[in-house]
Amino acid sequence: MTKFQQFKESYFLYSFKRDKVAMTSFIILVILLTLAVIAPWIAPMDPYDAYNIDIMNSEIPPAWSDGGESRFPLGTDNMGRDMFSTMLYGLRTSIIIGVGAVTLQAVLGILVGLTAGFIGGKTDAVLMRMADIQFSFPYLMVAILVSAIFQMVFGIGRYEELAVPLLVIIIGFAEWPMYARTIRASVIGEVKKEYVEAARIIGLPRWTIMVRHVLPNSLTSVMVISTIQVANAVMSEAALSFLGLGMPVTRPSLGSLIRSGFDYIFSGSWWITIFPGIWLILFVLVINLLGDWVRDVLNPKIYKES
Repeated sequence: MTKFQQFKESYFLYSFKRDKVAMTSFIILVILLTLAVIAPWIAPMDPYDAYNIDIMNSEIPPAWSDGGESRFPLGTDNMGRDMFSTMLYGLRTSIIIGVGAVTLQAVLGILVGLTAGFIGGKTDAVLMRMADIQFSFPYLMVAILVSAIFQMVFGIGRYEELAVPLLVIIIGFAEWPMYARTIRASVIGEVKKEYVEAARIIGLPRWTIMVRHVLPNSLTSVMVISTIQVANAVMSEAALSFLGLGMPVTRPSLGSLIRSGFDYIFSGSWWITIFPGIWLILFVLVINLLGDWVRDVLNPKIYKES
């Protein structure tokens, strides 16, 4: 039986087909990801190109409202950029930051958790105390410190150019202990099993046992965490951008769009904040719903009850 046939007959796919919420969330997520990927080809305008932006077009309401124009179906922002285009590019930027931050979290957390759980002893104690110290520093405080130092040393212009990788590093370093603790707990359970002892007896190197045997059997929980953490990372980016510590308004992300329109929401230009806010809520919601479903399916107790 091939792997594809095994997947077709698996409980994972069977449960997915029976869960309408999971299927709907997955379809919406695929649509959003597709829109983000093909944004440069389907967006009516490039919000990064200053030659396409006319300040005289600022704060035009949606096409169905009084004063709206058909060429701007969702209106324009305070800089004269088409809202639909900036939302597509903003979603793309937020996803890049979210996925990049979670990748960094996973790499650091898995490395630390695997080492701590497998070796144990003083190594375990030192690495877990490092994780505890990291947890004690709120990422907002770290973001304020890093952003302030970077802007002071390299200037605001350079900060705007490197805002994406900087946010990936800030958010990634802030959340890696969650992965480390989860992997450590799984590894501690795995190292007591007979296959690990057998690998030691036949003389396999420690790192070979850790990476090739223990790690693959400890990654189930990582799938659940990663799904949820992407949503958390996108929310973190939005929060930092809203506070002025993330993406600049000249480089749209969902958070920077919400922030740029917040000053105008009470003056009647509600769409500048509301539409990106709905975009963000929808994206985070479908990821969280999928994450909850993955957690339930991969939970052995629920599997047995089913």
